[in-house]
Amino acid sequence: MKKTIALLLLSFSNATMAEDCAVTIESNDMMQFTMQEITVPASCASFDVTLKHVGQLDKKYMGHNWVLSTTDNAQGIVNEALKAGPDNNYLPPGDARILAATKIIGGGETDTVTIDTSGLSSSQDYTFFCSFPGHFAIMKGSFKV
Repeated sequence: MKKTIALLLLSFSNATMAEDCAVTIESNDMMQFTMQEITVPASCASFDVTLKHVGQLDKKYMGHNWVLSTTDNAQGIVNEALKAGPDNNYLPPGDARILAATKIIGGGETDTVTIDTSGLSSSQDYTFFCSFPGHFAIMKGSFKV
């Protein structure tokens, strides 16, 4: 009996820890994220971000992605988004300023990215945003570690 309870508690503990190291953020056809701030617990060696597009429009017209960079680098990445084009998910290929990114998705689609948090610092300012042309002004938020 004690062994069963211990296993159940351990299972619950692991599930709880896994939930703390992941988040789902939704986007819609009104160019909105459902969160303006994401905080990563210090205990997370990695952190999963799932982007879920709850709108109806195709990614050609209202595509969204979730991109992470330092706050200082965000605008520079966005400035190059249109030139990078849809085949590159509106992100400059091989750009080291991009710390993590999902692909561009349309209505009804989801994508997940895993972030290795060991290279992130609590003293650095990070921003998450959508790099689809014209979306950055509205679709961005703070990412804290």
